[in-house]
Amino acid sequence: MPAAIYVFDAYGTLFDVHSAIGKHRDKVGPDADRMSEVWRTKQLEYSWTLTLSGQYQDFWALTGQALDFALARFPSVDKGLKPQLMDAYYKLGAFPDAKDTLRRLRDKGCRTGILSNGSPAMLKGAVEAAGLGDLLDAVLSIDSLKMFKPRPEVYDLVINFFRCRHDEVAFISSNRWDVMGAANVGFKPVWINRAGNPDEYGKAERVVTSLSALPDLAV
Repeated sequence: MPAAIYVFDAYGTLFDVHSAIGKHRDKVGPDADRMSEVWRTKQLEYSWTLTLSGQYQDFWALTGQALDFALARFPSVDKGLKPQLMDAYYKLGAFPDAKDTLRRLRDKGCRTGILSNGSPAMLKGAVEAAGLGDLLDAVLSIDSLKMFKPRPEVYDLVINFFRCRHDEVAFISSNRWDVMGAANVGFKPVWINRAGNPDEYGKAERVVTSLSALPDLAV
């Protein structure tokens, strides 16, 4: 049975996490790309370690802490840029094919949503900045559960909202560990492998290189 509901991860999938530093590349300087990678890596690391230890801070707080680490790791970058970088993260740019992909899925009669580690406020900021609000039936945050993906309980937020079966949901993420988590609960996951990374966590059943391939993909 084809998927009737398409649920997207937000950060790295619909929204370009590296666009925040990209917006201030000239001010950040030659370490911009490496610093952006460290910022993202630490942000995710903190979410996993807190969940494993039974603790919780929201994703906006972790994003700020990860940026503090990245700024300390690259002392050539002016620490005074932090407010500008955080503001840019709050208003992250969407990938160029995000809006059209959502519109095409909606035109096919599919329901669409986001399931994200992001806090409600930061998700609202990104969705509004990208102009995606009218193309989404739901924007679901893990904040209500106080734990991060890939905990199985998080993915059930989708089931509870849409009142659907797991096999009715196509879950789309650029994060391979997130794809694994979605497969583990019985969703139909699609890995957006823009970077051409090697597979892991077993073999991904559905792999595409861009969001624009989704409306024509058999899921």
